[in-house]
Parts: sequence; structure tokens; C-alpha cells
Amino acid sequence: MNQPLPPKTCSIERLVTVQEDARKVLNGQKTATRRNGRYADPGEVMELQGRAFEVHRVYQQTLGEMTEADALAEGFPSLEAYKTYIVSMHKGMKWSPAMKVWVHELRSAGQTVQ
Repeated sequence: MNQPLPPKTCSIERLVTVQEDARKVLNGQKTATRRNGRYADPGEVMELQGRAFEVHRVYQQTLGEMTEADALAEGFPSLEAYKTYIVSMHKGMKWSPAMKVWVHELRSAGQTVQ
């Protein structure tokens, strides 16, 4: 049975803000993004450069539960590459396997935003 999700902590417009991440979403390399908070509800649509992307799945995971496949969905060639990137993006952050994050899985909404 699915548990109801807690309230969002931020808006979907802040889900993908790094230009390189946006490029990866646009070219299909990045189909998931992890955040400390919950930025979207399933079914919500975000716009990137005139294209619509639906958040189709939202769930919590610890960093220690991440797999190589999860890193690929984040747009990285390996889990080690993802770890290096994420630690470099957050000054003072250390990789903590117990840290809980919200996973937001994305897919093209098949439409252009006008």
C-alpha cells in the first residue's frame, strides 16, 4: 500500500537548475534527480527550454541504496562519478550512505510548451 507523500519542500521549477543537468534531461541522458527535499508530486510537469517533462515517480531512498543503474539515470557513467559530482556541488558535504534523499523520476511529456 502506498503511503501518502509529505508536503513538498520546494517548487518543481527548482528541480533541475544546473545547466549541465538540464542539458542531460533534454537529451534523454538524465531521467532522475535526487534532492534533499520533495520538489514535485507525481504527475506534475516541468518545462525546460520549451519542452515538458513529467515527474512520474517520487520516492525516498538513502544514498547507500543507490545503484549503478541509479547513477546512469542521473546522467553519470558510474556511481563513483555521481558521488564525486554531488560532493563537489555541495561545499563541505561528505558522502553519507545513511542520508535520505527524494528521488524524482522524469520522462518526456511529449509536448512543447508554448
